Amino acid sequence: MSLAKYIPNAFTLANLFSGCLAVLFAVNDSMEMAALFVAIGIFFDFFDGFFARKLKVTSDVGLQLDSLADMVTSGLVPGIVMYQLLNQAQGLPWGESTFATIPNIGWIGFAITLASAYRLAKFNVDERQNTSFIGLPTPANAIFILSIPLILMYEEYAFAKALFSNPYLLIAITLLSCILLNAELPLFALKFKNFSWSDNIKRYVFIVLCIVLLFLLKYLAVPLIIIAYILMSLLWKD
Repeated sequence: MSLAKYIPNAFTLANLFSGCLAVLFAVNDSMEMAALFVAIGIFFDFFDGFFARKLKVTSDVGLQLDSLADMVTSGLVPGIVMYQLLNQAQGLPWGESTFATIPNIGWIGFAITLASAYRLAKFNVDERQNTSFIGLPTPANAIFILSIPLILMYEEYAFAKALFSNPYLLIAITLLSCILLNAELPLFALKFKNFSWSDNIKRYVFIVLCIVLLFLLKYLAVPLIIIAYILMSLLWKD
């Protein structure tokens, strides 16, 4: 029996395991480690589909498993992170009972988790999303949300820290995130079927842009990268 068919699912389960660890760190307010394991999980998520296509072992089980793993890594974790950010914006340190203030605006953060679940369920039954995406992919949204606590910890610009610690902006970001996840926006996929320049010019340009922005702006580059991704998808038609 060929072991090739198990390789993509092993990567998917590695994504899920990374997401489980990220949950633990996010709950304990260790945002650096949460962001690290989300990034590791997204790395595994990229390669599970790549190997499934290369080895020609795509399956319905793999599709469902992929979404279940993404639900944790790219759905539950960003919801927990936004919950923590909103609590901190209210002046509630981690560990303090959030039931002391009812309703607590921190709960709004889990709207990201609910919207992610709905987006992933739609993805599994939407035949239009075989080669591209309709709506912001959950990994891209997770990267954006996980960048916020890193901006607050490491960004040198005071205006950025003040901006992303404002509870009203955080609520606006949460609502915008939910809308973008499920909007009828056609967005290009970063998954490579081959590595030729002519077939992937948009992807290569986007990757170079990401590297330049990250080099210049570090964590503050992430929101700009998400904006650039959406604009390139809408304005640069294949």
